[in-house]
Amino acid sequence: MGCASCSTAGSEDGVALGCNNNGGCSTGGCNKMNVFDWLSNMEDPIVSDFNIVEVRFKNGRKEFFTNNNHLNLTTGDAVVVDVPNGHHIGHVSLQGELVRLQMKKRSVEENEEIKNIYRIASQRDIDKYREVKKREMPTLYRTRQIIEDLKIGMKLTDVEYQADNTKATFYYSAEERVDFRELIKLLAGEFKIRVEMRQISLRQEAGRLGGIGSCGRELCCSTWLGDFKSVSTQAARYQNLSLNPSKLSGQCGRLKCCLNYELDTYMEALKDIPEVEKPLETAKGRAKLQKTDIFRKIMWFGYDDENTWYPLDVKRVNEILEMNKAGKKPVTLAEDVVEVVKDDVGLNSDLVAMDRKFSKGDPKSKGKNKKRKFNKNKNKNKNRKNRPNNQNKPS
Repeated sequence: MGCASCSTAGSEDGVALGCNNNGGCSTGGCNKMNVFDWLSNMEDPIVSDFNIVEVRFKNGRKEFFTNNNHLNLTTGDAVVVDVPNGHHIGHVSLQGELVRLQMKKRSVEENEEIKNIYRIASQRDIDKYREVKKREMPTLYRTRQIIEDLKIGMKLTDVEYQADNTKATFYYSAEERVDFRELIKLLAGEFKIRVEMRQISLRQEAGRLGGIGSCGRELCCSTWLGDFKSVSTQAARYQNLSLNPSKLSGQCGRLKCCLNYELDTYMEALKDIPEVEKPLETAKGRAKLQKTDIFRKIMWFGYDDENTWYPLDVKRVNEILEMNKAGKKPVTLAEDVVEVVKDDVGLNSDLVAMDRKFSKGDPKSKGKNKKRKFNKNKNKNKNRKNRPNNQNKPS
């Protein structure tokens, strides 16, 4: 949809030509920054339709134009639009009330500065535009050679020719400010066109080039994400992610935009999690915070001399923090008081000694009794042996 090679303009019977690339159109117009008009089948409560249309150009670049000629447009139609010092060809990407919402989202005011749509592109316009686009790749390669010869610290990403073949926009990225006045003179003299240099960020460069992310899907910046918000390492810290640059960075070399997707949910859940700025004080020792499960509201603590982590709920952590604030220490992380067995040995040592003596017996006397019993049995056996035999017989 929206691709010049996939439109019906090139066929005599009105059947779509198709580029036969199964969603990977060579021009990048079939599946890049597509939108779904979820208001198309709904009745419009407004009497007059919104006359501003969103038009998509190469690599997903979108602008707003006014349909003052009341053309009967359909999403995907190629249209000729008014641009400074000429005209250009784009494809209708959105119409109706959704355009009003997009303009409000991007803070675009509805005034006379919005350019007009001339007409629906004819087959002659499309053929001429295709011939112009054939100049883009040779111009890109030749310009990179010139930049290398001039030793300019910039990276040329893409070249976009205007449909009237009078202007070319060069998209580049650079870390520092670049003086390209000499470069513009050389390009204008060699290609016989007006040159416009437009610097883009690394995120915009990745969106224009496209690719597959670590999640296995096409990059968000090249499919639907148009507004790039700043991403900080705090977003990773709030979500308990490892601060590994290789895992947190996208193909653009910056932090992944998806780190902001769930940040609001984590910030809402963190309101119930207490801030533990120092270890918890207990009678057993100091317990340091090791890990926090934000959504289950469980916090793990561990002692310095142990490898075991003890899970505590948020309520228990708040109780220990209040006790430490008041100068008190719980016995352990799980218990505040432990039953203590009282020992009365110091107070009634004599009674305890007597109880042990009579309950278990004196070990010294027990040894003497065993010795006396042994000697008595020995003497008895000796007397029996020396007794005459007739004394043993009955009378």
